[in-house]
Amino acid sequence: MKNKHIIFLFLLVASFNACTIPSHTARKENNQLPDAYNQSSDTTNIAFRSWRQYFEDHMLVTLIDSALKNNQELNILMQEIEMDKNEITARKGEYLPFVSLGGAAGIEKTGRYTWDGLSEEDLKAHPEKGPKHIGDFRMAAFASWELDVWKKLRNAKKSAALNYLSTIEGKNFMITRLIAEIAHSYYELLALDNIMEILQQNIELQTNALRIVKLEKEAAKVSQLAVNRFEAQLLHTRNLQYDIRQQIVETENRIHFLTGSFPSALPRNAAGFRSMSFETIKAGIPSQLLSRRPDIRQAELNLAAAKMNVEVARANFLPSFRLTAGLGLTAFNPLYIVKPESILYNLAGDLVAPLVNRNAIKGLYATASLRQTAAAYLYEQSILNAYIEVLNQLAQLDNYAKSVETKSKEVDILVQSIDISNKLFTSARADYIEVLLTQREALDSKIELVEARLKQAQAKVNIYQALGGGWN
Repeated sequence: MKNKHIIFLFLLVASFNACTIPSHTARKENNQLPDAYNQSSDTTNIAFRSWRQYFEDHMLVTLIDSALKNNQELNILMQEIEMDKNEITARKGEYLPFVSLGGAAGIEKTGRYTWDGLSEEDLKAHPEKGPKHIGDFRMAAFASWELDVWKKLRNAKKSAALNYLSTIEGKNFMITRLIAEIAHSYYELLALDNIMEILQQNIELQTNALRIVKLEKEAAKVSQLAVNRFEAQLLHTRNLQYDIRQQIVETENRIHFLTGSFPSALPRNAAGFRSMSFETIKAGIPSQLLSRRPDIRQAELNLAAAKMNVEVARANFLPSFRLTAGLGLTAFNPLYIVKPESILYNLAGDLVAPLVNRNAIKGLYATASLRQTAAAYLYEQSILNAYIEVLNQLAQLDNYAKSVETKSKEVDILVQSIDISNKLFTSARADYIEVLLTQREALDSKIELVEARLKQAQAKVNIYQALGGGWN
């Protein structure tokens, strides 16, 4: 009858606490995407291709492979992933029984004028009743087990597991960014090599033009002003080389840093940059972003972990049940500790439930609820960001392809104009200013063409990353 009253009291406390848990309305995340980027519903997606197949330049492939092995930031993240994996093990152990072994030894002499001391006086009168000094020797095993009635501990373990998976997706996202950064730097290096080649060609061209102008001056056909203007332009072009060389050094060193290596010569094919082919990009459908983009998957897992944390915080309002037990041997003399009469044991059950002043757990529960809402917004934001990135990169591919085509025609016209202006100048049918302007415009146009090709190459990299390619 007494046990029934105790059980009834437990249930009463539990129901009281369950009825007073603060309300929480979880925000339902929205992961809906448009059906297509354009009118096409083709599901073919370049993101499913390996980066080794997507990037055709074997020198670039070698650099990416080296970066994935030696990049320090990526290796640091791998250590953090192992730490999160250990957190799962720690959480898993919390809902399993804890068992520990212990032993103790001691001697105690009680003061005479105490109850124990009076008993000691009795022992003096009758020495055969016991020892003069009371010893305490024991060996025991102790166990405790918190019953996970409300799944608080299991939910905490699930949350840790979701966080672990989230860090793996974070690693995948870093891999996509690392591959893109290597490719960006490599194409930039090729573009700088091409610009350097253009400058050297123009230096030769302007050197010949200066030689002709000096001959014209000796023939009294032009003044010293013309000679000075041609020479100044030659010096200006030569000066541009130094800035390009500095950019080449910095770009090479950036690649070395990303690949975790000390600076050395970087083999590359600068001529291949001018003949790069750009295939028609197949972007698939927007819904594929949910499974391909590591940052979206990471945000989704963080949201799931936040929901588990809300359940953990909710369980703090409910009673916790714990079983404790002990089994061992104890005696005042170590010679008696092995006897059956020295066996001791205990078994107890505890119930703890918050009743008054629950502000701390209310605050934790409110914080967990707000974090779950924030995680839902971040998840939606990552989806929207991914979709807009793909649209931007698809537009860049189209616009930069047209830009390269237009700029190529402009370069061809200006190159022809250089030859025409030189002939007209030699025959005294054009002013030297026209020759200088034509040379300057042709040089600027050639450099702009290289920059347009670079943007087109980088757009190829960006669309691959935006669609979630590279991490697998």
